Amino acid sequence: MCLSKRLRMLLLTPVILFLLCCQVGCAQRFEPTVESLSQYQCPEWFRDAKFGIYCHWNAQTASKSRHNGWYARSMYMEGSPAYKDHLRNWGHPSEVGYKDIIKAWQADKFNAVEWVDLFKETGAKYVVTMANHHDNFDMWDSRYQPRWNSTNYGPKVDVCAEIRRETLKAGLRWGVTTHLSRAYSWWQVNKDADTRGAKKGIPYDGNDPDYEDLYFAKVPDRSQLGGSHYELRAPQWSPQEYKDNWKNRMFDLIDRYHPDHFYFDASVPFIDDDGKTGLEVIAHFYNHNARKHGGNNEGVMVFKKIPDHGIFYPDIATVVMERGFSDKIEDEPRQTDNSIGPWFHTGHSSYQPDQIRKIIHQLADVVSKNNNLLLNVPPLADGSFDEQTVKTLKGIGQWLKRNGQAIYETRPWHVFGEENIRFTTKGETLYAILLQASDASVLLRSLKGWKAEDVASVQMLGGGDISWNLTSEGLEVKTLKYKEQVAYVFKINCTSPVSLMSANANNASPSVEDANQEGEKIGADGHGQQSLPEMIK
Repeated sequence: MCLSKRLRMLLLTPVILFLLCCQVGCAQRFEPTVESLSQYQCPEWFRDAKFGIYCHWNAQTASKSRHNGWYARSMYMEGSPAYKDHLRNWGHPSEVGYKDIIKAWQADKFNAVEWVDLFKETGAKYVVTMANHHDNFDMWDSRYQPRWNSTNYGPKVDVCAEIRRETLKAGLRWGVTTHLSRAYSWWQVNKDADTRGAKKGIPYDGNDPDYEDLYFAKVPDRSQLGGSHYELRAPQWSPQEYKDNWKNRMFDLIDRYHPDHFYFDASVPFIDDDGKTGLEVIAHFYNHNARKHGGNNEGVMVFKKIPDHGIFYPDIATVVMERGFSDKIEDEPRQTDNSIGPWFHTGHSSYQPDQIRKIIHQLADVVSKNNNLLLNVPPLADGSFDEQTVKTLKGIGQWLKRNGQAIYETRPWHVFGEENIRFTTKGETLYAILLQASDASVLLRSLKGWKAEDVASVQMLGGGDISWNLTSEGLEVKTLKYKEQVAYVFKINCTSPVSLMSANANNASPSVEDANQEGEKIGADGHGQQSLPEMIK
């Protein structure tokens, strides 16, 4: 090397080291403490995306039972509807158990390309895979659940890997939901036995030590778990080896599959270690994601604020509302988690004729309040989607193709809406989403006090310019004859940023009432089995 080159290298080395140190120093670093994790900020991609899709799908779908939402648990509950179905379809749980349903599960129609193509056509901007449910079965090539996973049974492929690959190819974000943290207590019923009848006292197959890696070890004293209330939610105690296994499986998902969305079906696990293990997983997720994105975390961690489902620490993650809807504009985005029907496909599912309308109205309501909608779309046991599901999804996609600019990359206004109208904004545009058709005109009372010079034009998306008039009561939009839609969008082009435009008090409905009623009707397990003890809503 010539002298001049050496000299240049010597001069540049301190600069390079300085830049590297700055890069490392500026990278986000999260410690497994509440204080450190409170650095979390909801990433912009999630604020912009608004709409995601995921699928409840595992061997419970193959149970041949309409009561399959919590089938792996309720089939061991003597006298329950799922128990009766199991006797009729499979046999007694002392002889034929959930392990046998897993072994019999055929999912030969699963096709990741078809799934993601359909979800993209629907208008989803992120796709989420159910990595595991309460039944202790993993939907990936799991290093810490090597026998009971989707590479050995059902589809016999790495479902997480295949869906992730196709999702990223489609230009969408990908993530996972995990429902495992309360499985240890939720499934202790497989250690029971009938209390009456010909099989009285004969232990269920969950007592077989050859299947302990699926069914868990028996708890000598079930009272340690906290009784039936905590068995359904989060145990007051669990052995350290279970916590370690749970943590290892979460780390396995994070380190090998790199999700941008990570979902706990709980608050922070676990109660008996004050959330220590759960906080370690959350910190690891944020740190891993930051390393994948140039030092800035783009990972969305979502968890639930539900009593006795773990420990809820505010501000450390994004809150998900299961079948729930905000009644106000949220300061920080939340995620509504809902389904087009029961969580798992029963094989007999039917949908209401106005299902597309309901979902579009829920989406408009959710987005107007600064939130996202994650929609569960359950496949059949074989991995395909039934005709009505496909029709529903394509109908949603058609509406979003025409009106999606009023949903994607929008932000809330000063008010979320009024009666059958929901507002969203983008720059100098105010979108008014009309949830019910009007024959003559629509009066937007929230725009009362605006001046004529505040409005440049008003258009109906997909329909061109329409006439309007500012009155003492608000903005009156003359609705011409238009093609029938499940919701109509008026694009109000303003002469100033909409954030600077005032809004008047209104008579907005607090939320989408029929959606909340549906959540209460269907219940925690997706089928309204209120006979199960102390069902949560």
